[in-house]
Amino acid sequence: MKISIERSALLKAVSQAQSVVERRNTIPILANVLIEAEGETVSFRATDLDIEVVDKAVAQVERAGATTVSAVTLHEIVRKLPDGALVTLTDDSATGRLTVAAGRSNFSLATLPREDFPIMANAEYTSNFSAKAAELRRLFDKSKFAISTEETRYYLNGVYMHIADSEEGRVLRCVATDGHRLARIDSEMPADAADMPGVIVPRKTVGELRKLLDDDDMQIAVSVSETKVRFATPAITLTSKVIDGTFPDYTRVIPQGNTRKLEVDAAEFAKAVDRVATVSSERSRAVKLALDEDRLILSVNAPDSGAAEEELAVAYGDERLEIGFNAKYLLEIANQVDRENAVFMFNSSGDPTLMREGDDTSAVYVVMPMRV
Repeated sequence: MKISIERSALLKAVSQAQSVVERRNTIPILANVLIEAEGETVSFRATDLDIEVVDKAVAQVERAGATTVSAVTLHEIVRKLPDGALVTLTDDSATGRLTVAAGRSNFSLATLPREDFPIMANAEYTSNFSAKAAELRRLFDKSKFAISTEETRYYLNGVYMHIADSEEGRVLRCVATDGHRLARIDSEMPADAADMPGVIVPRKTVGELRKLLDDDDMQIAVSVSETKVRFATPAITLTSKVIDGTFPDYTRVIPQGNTRKLEVDAAEFAKAVDRVATVSSERSRAVKLALDEDRLILSVNAPDSGAAEEELAVAYGDERLEIGFNAKYLLEIANQVDRENAVFMFNSSGDPTLMREGDDTSAVYVVMPMRV
């Protein structure tokens, strides 16, 4: 195999591949990227046996062929090459080496046989549809902060993507929760998505998928089966196993009867929470919200390090209420708000609180209170 490729195209393809590769591997081939050159394209394939990414790039292919080489090493080399360099990759199967040459730089890397590289079996996808990159980005970006990191509740270690019924009709919905907070984000249901089975997309896949979604106008081809999910652009295909488990009935957690309404400038609120939480070294320190007529007092009391208090002008017309929340959770939820105003709906100091963006019901967040 011998190919010549522009450095920036090679770097983009290899960086996507190396981020999928697990750093600590007991199986050497899994640390490698499979490079396949044919016609005018070269593809870079990497896997950790749960996720597989294939990135295609245009190249001058002098000799077609395939080999595997350390993904991390190749990425580091290409990253350090000068901008605009033309990189030549030459595989010598007799010596088991891949030569990387650019300008006066020359590297010789050990390879492993391509036959050893595991290719993820193609599933029969029961549902195929396309969605705008911007829509998918919003669904996953706004929900992923609530993914659980508890290994024991593995079915919460991802984002539940499914078709659901809402007040506006059927929607494509993403939900994530860790038992302390929940995010439920809706988007218009794409054509042909009605029969999509609900799947739990793992945390790592959500992170890798984010790299495909930067171009707002890009259409992403989505394929879903009971066991796998695939997201594809013309250049990159990301295939992932889904979490084998049942996502809990999240609708029971979303409060319906909360009537006390607080409206506050989201950015000001987030900054104020951040400021008062500074006095506490503990990440989980509770912030107390004291609500009165059009007035909110945020306070933190950390006996070992001090106390802080800040007052905000808000829109609130209900009876007086004092409620506490984990400062980190409040901040994460407040930072999801794209609109000017955040609307909190309270019931009592012991009940879950609902938050949404202005009058928009397509993004709903729930956070459990803390004792203060």
